[in-house]
Amino acid sequence: MNQMTLKAPFSVEGKGLHTGMKLKAVFKPAAANTGYKFKRVDLEGAPEINAVAENVVDTTRGTVIGRDGVVVSTIEHAMAALYAAGIDNVLVEVDGPEVPILDGSAMPLVEGIESVGLEAQNADKDFYVVKEKKRYRDEATGSILTIYPDEGFSVECMVEYNSTVLPNQFAVLDDLADFRQEVAGARTFVFVREIEQLMAHNLIKGGDLDNAIVIYDREIPQENVDKICGVMGMPSMHLDKLGYINPKPLVWDNEPARHKLMDLIGDMALIGRPIRGRVVAVRPGHTVNNKFTRSLRHEVKHTEIQAPGYNPNDAPVLDINKIKERIPHRFPFLLIDKIIEIDKKHAVAVKNVTVNEPFFQGHFPQEPVMPGVLQVEAMAQTAGVLVLNFLEEPEKYSTYFLKIDNVKFRQKVVPGDTLKLHVALATEIRRGCAVVKGYAFVGEKIVCEAEFMAQIIKNK
Repeated sequence: MNQMTLKAPFSVEGKGLHTGMKLKAVFKPAAANTGYKFKRVDLEGAPEINAVAENVVDTTRGTVIGRDGVVVSTIEHAMAALYAAGIDNVLVEVDGPEVPILDGSAMPLVEGIESVGLEAQNADKDFYVVKEKKRYRDEATGSILTIYPDEGFSVECMVEYNSTVLPNQFAVLDDLADFRQEVAGARTFVFVREIEQLMAHNLIKGGDLDNAIVIYDREIPQENVDKICGVMGMPSMHLDKLGYINPKPLVWDNEPARHKLMDLIGDMALIGRPIRGRVVAVRPGHTVNNKFTRSLRHEVKHTEIQAPGYNPNDAPVLDINKIKERIPHRFPFLLIDKIIEIDKKHAVAVKNVTVNEPFFQGHFPQEPVMPGVLQVEAMAQTAGVLVLNFLEEPEKYSTYFLKIDNVKFRQKVVPGDTLKLHVALATEIRRGCAVVKGYAFVGEKIVCEAEFMAQIIKNK
């Protein structure tokens, strides 16, 4: 799958939820491997901030990223809309310290993305594939976030408040394709009892009944209500019963839970890669979300490449007979058993290492170890299948090493190991020369890596 960006820029304008400022955000296409960046065009030098978990500097009432004292707040709705659309690279230019809140949901941003469309880029998506359950628990709040292996990305969200109006709620998104219909329209929400405290912290200056669901679940004196209305620039109102006080009714009965799910998607996008996994969140919030994503982000940053998935029960893409049709190697020098993934840019092969390999007779009789040069050769044979696979008559061609660089051997390979060999073209094939980066894995660990150049030559 290719990385994606916007086909053209679009912009949104409105108030900042916390600053009350009139703001504009322009969403622009960005080059492959840029990721999500926010740019403060109102400041000298127009500083940029990468939207990644380690750059989050505050989570009091939204997600705030910052660098060198420059911040952009309330980015979570934009992040959710971009992530759900499958966008990998975008530059967001804002003329103030906050992304406008709009109607309190992600729908205006989804509509903006749809208005310009997406464009595929000449770079592969770099997925973060969840291979085992990971859990984070916040003892202070009782919040629990867990991520499980899954074929795609999905989210379950459970919220719990000590409120008679907002009971425990549950929301699920099984497919990001349903984000627009099921989640994007869910608005942010606030309890009346929280408003005074938030205003005391210089927050929600731009909040009103048009951009937030307001929940009145505990009676407060009328003079406090009048004070709140005055500060928020709203006409005074008399609250004679508990409930939702917005003129616009709820879109869904569980709209608050759906909004929390949307916030969670936006915060998970700060991992910096599209995710293949299922997130289950109990009592999520921006603070615990960021603690969780920081732990995952640490793994992403320190993992150059993840081991390919391999299920021995799945039929190979190319079996040994198909491999022999593409490369000329034969016993005792054919070092791959099957191809389990292949496209025009990468291939993954499997080599089952057994004690019957002829090289173990001399390397070494008392301690059988697969020679490192043969691991590199196995990667090269996988690359040979990759570059010859799409030729009309692959049997008429061979590939030859021109150079090998940056070879590293990290762990012994011994009888009983299953080598997973991942190779990918580093550049387009030019003048019959292919530059390839290869990795060999045993389990989840890299045992060998190398960069090499090979030339495709027609056999005489």
